[in-house]
Amino acid sequence: MAAVEIPVSLREWQAAGSFADYRGHRIFLRRGGPADAPVLLLIHGFPSASWDWEALWPALTERWRVLAPDLIGFGFSDKPAHYDYSIIDQAELCESLLRVEGVSTYHVLAHDYGDTVAQELLARQAPAAGAPRLQSVALLNGGLFPEVHRPLLTQKLLASAAGPLLARLMSRRTFAASMTRIFGAHTPPSAELLDGFWRLLEVNKGRQVLPRLIRYMEERRQHRERWVGALVNSTIPLKLINGEADPISGGHMVARYRELVPAPDVTVLAGIGHYPQCEAPDAVLRAYFLFRNTD
Repeated sequence: MAAVEIPVSLREWQAAGSFADYRGHRIFLRRGGPADAPVLLLIHGFPSASWDWEALWPALTERWRVLAPDLIGFGFSDKPAHYDYSIIDQAELCESLLRVEGVSTYHVLAHDYGDTVAQELLARQAPAAGAPRLQSVALLNGGLFPEVHRPLLTQKLLASAAGPLLARLMSRRTFAASMTRIFGAHTPPSAELLDGFWRLLEVNKGRQVLPRLIRYMEERRQHRERWVGALVNSTIPLKLINGEADPISGGHMVARYRELVPAPDVTVLAGIGHYPQCEAPDAVLRAYFLFRNTD
């Protein structure tokens, strides 16, 4: 059993980023790759941040112009205490960043919470005049179908009336235990990875907004027809790359995807948990490059 290694430290990741503005709030953004290459937008999951993509970053930026924001409420971005966090607003944030960057067409690679943001972006096709045009979507483990999503007890409690208290009482030890539980048995997170995840959560008083952010689970139920419909009726290429051993959205999510999505393009990673981009980056890259027809 080998712990997941960290090619790019959190300190290095932060130092290479910059900030953009969204509705008066600072949004951390990592940019890379050739300026004239097709644009790839990376959308991270809950409760982490764009650093999730660090193991894929060198290979992705060799081929594409890559943009990786920390969504509002996450990572090094602002985490306003009384903000009305929503998936729809996060999609607005992504489109706002793309417009500021002068992007007219783009592709998405997303994970977890980011999958739902990607579903909202997909649902917006055809876009309003002048909006960036989405050309393909690749999804890693996430709650694409709320009826088969299996949240951890911690997530359920954060979404309940006890959420604010639980967030205040959360410690690095309890957080690390929850995160380790969703990795594959043979690809556990290293202490450095867990320390980084915890640091990203703690910066800008991030624990205080967790109960607001996790409302996304209810949003998935409220907007199921729109967001599942976006997958079922997509006219652009879709790809699912899934860690089968994930207790939240593993093999059972793949089965539902195959039931509902026409001509599903799926890569299943045996023994891999909820964070395939961290646990099996080479396998994720191989699957993604095949999807994009890139050597």
